[in-house]
Amino acid sequence: MGLTASALAGNDIHVTYAGSMGKVMDEGLGPSFARQQNSHYQGQGQGAYGMARLLASKKLTADVFVSITPGPMRILKQAGLIDNAVPVASTSMVIAYNPKGKYAQQFAALNGNDSRWLDLLATPGLKFGRTDPVNDPKGQNIVFTLLLAEKFYQKPGMAEKIMGGVQNPAQVNLEGGLLTRLESGQVDAAAGYESEVRSAHLPYLSLPDAINLSNPAEAKQWYDTVSFTLKDSQGHDKTLHTQPLVYYAAVLKNAPHGEQTGQAFIDFMRSPQGQQLFQQYGYAAAKGDAIWP
Repeated sequence: MGLTASALAGNDIHVTYAGSMGKVMDEGLGPSFARQQNSHYQGQGQGAYGMARLLASKKLTADVFVSITPGPMRILKQAGLIDNAVPVASTSMVIAYNPKGKYAQQFAALNGNDSRWLDLLATPGLKFGRTDPVNDPKGQNIVFTLLLAEKFYQKPGMAEKIMGGVQNPAQVNLEGGLLTRLESGQVDAAAGYESEVRSAHLPYLSLPDAINLSNPAEAKQWYDTVSFTLKDSQGHDKTLHTQPLVYYAAVLKNAPHGEQTGQAFIDFMRSPQGQQLFQQYGYAAAKGDAIWP
């Protein structure tokens, strides 16, 4: 995980980010910023909670951290490593599927307006992939989406039927490899953010705002009505609640290339050029305000 000597030179930038952002960061924003600054960019992606814990424990250093949902940022705030975090983009939960897979035609014939996609995901033998809810916000968000879908379509018990338990090891995959597993046919369908799935050019099912966690206006009627409990990395029970699917960025106080360089990268993400790159890779505009302004 260490930085090379060349990466520590001048106004180079080291960015850690939520694993789902690999393409937009490493193919779009990072190289564009580096060209503009005549510098080098280094990116590293992982489940956002896991990454936040590595940064907070000083096992990893970076100039900028980009997370989805406010939760991972709170870990860094509590560790005294950031002062605030600003929104840079947003997305929604979708169900991606393998276009050459056994169930591709069935998925292609569906939309999210009725519950048939839930029934399809519950098909015996269908392999559904998702990420670890302990270490990755997306792993938590698909649980919320399935719990909301139960209510929205009035089909109690479907979330449990599809997941086989919140922390079912048969379904949970590491963040960085889930869509690769989908493309290779190891899983038939996978939980994804619309942004990453579009970036990967994979087909997907869009879901109603009431369950896709994208629209803060739905929070009171829908999002705030679901929660679930899991055991955290210390083995303690923790009850989780929904958070908006907004990407936040923060400069770390121990940034190896200095806080000014980190702020320049965040300013670039929020600039018209940066926002155009986000849009190009399937992301929606930022929503809401800074955390702890």
